[in-house]
Order: sequence, then C-alpha cells, then structure tokens
Amino acid sequence: MCLLLAPLAAQAQGDPERGEYLAKAGGCVGCHTEAREGATPFAGGRALKTPFGTFYGPNITPHPEAGLGRWSEADFVRAMREGVRPDGANYYPAFPYPSFTRITDADLRDLWAYLRSLPPSAQPSRRHELGLLYRARFTLGAWKSLYFHPGPFTPDAQKSAALNRGAYLVQALGHCGECHTPRNWLGGPRRERTLAGGKMPDGATASNLTPARLKESSDAELRDVLTSGLLPDGDVLGEAMGEVVRNTTSQLTREDLDAIIAYLRSLPPLPSEPK
Repeated sequence: MCLLLAPLAAQAQGDPERGEYLAKAGGCVGCHTEAREGATPFAGGRALKTPFGTFYGPNITPHPEAGLGRWSEADFVRAMREGVRPDGANYYPAFPYPSFTRITDADLRDLWAYLRSLPPSAQPSRRHELGLLYRARFTLGAWKSLYFHPGPFTPDAQKSAALNRGAYLVQALGHCGECHTPRNWLGGPRRERTLAGGKMPDGATASNLTPARLKESSDAELRDVLTSGLLPDGDVLGEAMGEVVRNTTSQLTREDLDAIIAYLRSLPPLPSEPK
C-alpha cells in the first residue's frame, strides 16, 4: 500500500521542472516582471495601460508578505480557474483568467509547484491606477456573467491530437485571444471576431491570426517568425510581440510550435480589423 501511495503523493505535489515550461508557454515572466534592466523576475511591477487605467502585474514569488507565500494551492487554482482572490473578491480581467480557466488541473498543479520554487522577493506589488468608475470590484460580477465562461479545456474528439494541443496552447496557456481578439466598449471580447486582430492599448495593432492573414506565409516562415522574431520580408516584430517571442514562443518545442500553426490554420478565415 505504501509503495502505491508514494508515487501518487509525488504526483500531487506537482513537477516544478515541467511547470517552468508551462510558465514560459504562458508568458508569465512578461506580465510579472518590471520592464527595466536588472528587474527581479516574477516580482511584479509591469505596467499594463488600458482604456480603464493602468494595471500592474503583482509579485508572484513565494514571499509570505509581498508575494504568494501564504497562498494555498487551492487559492492558486481558484484564482486561475474562477478569477477570484483568496479573500473572495473578483480579479480584474487584466489578469487573463478568462483564458487561464481552461488550463488543466495537472498543468495548474505543475505551475504552482514551479512558482513555489522561485526565490522569494520582498518587492511589494503596486496598486492599480484606475479611473474612478472602474475601481469598484463588485461590478466585476456583472462583467463575468457576460464574458467569463469557467472550466478547463475539453479536447474535440473529432480533431487530431496535434490540433487539440494547438487549441489548448492558443486558447488556454498562451491566452493569445486576450490581445488578438478585438474588444467592445466594456472590455469584453468580440467572440465573432476571435483572433482576427485587435487594437493594443499603446495604439499598436495585434495581428490577425486567422488563415486570412496566415495564408501569406508558409509553415516554415511562421515557425521562423515565432522563434526569431524576424518576418519573411526582413522586418522585425514590434516590441510587444517581440517580447512574446523572446519569453514564450522561442522557448517552445518544435512539436508545440507546429501544433499552434496547425490549429491557427484550421480556424475560419476572418478579415483583419480596420486600422
């Protein structure tokens, strides 16, 4: 009996090494690390400017006061799956829990194990700087009722393993739709325009990821863009997507990159958003 329980206990604790790969696939370091030389990874402070104000990524190291050191794994899963803080308040959707809710239980366990393995940082999280009308968190319940659909990713039995893997990486871990899907005036995603491109808070445009745009490039060219940041015409990706390439897509396995490309090519082609 003891011999059987030991492997199960180890599995329940999560695999931090695998969790590190998942954190790269999720781009966690980008939103949770200040944009300055010498910044402590995952210690928070990255600014995200939006029409509703400026949000700051929090410290997610295991520091007991400044970070997640007093959280339980259940707190972490609830935050990712339900968009709810340990004290029961709703998170603002600048934290992309509408995508992260789709992460599987096993991957959440490994992500948590990785975050617990990080060096603690005492750097305090910065308070968000929001307009007066957007500070009340109780209004987020109404937003979630409109735009948040909790629950883990469910594979499509009619699709191949590669297409399901690509869908999972794009929809859940990679949360690509958070930037590449246009939003309405309430900040809700326009589902009928999923991944057709959108306006970034800094005025830049997130590219159309549907076949209407991707048909211009071969799989090899797309793979090169996602690993090097160099476009087929010799230009380079913009600053935001260039960072995604450095921190995320260039760190993925060839198999996962191919799965992402295959999934994006399987989507309905949609015209790009007007500039």
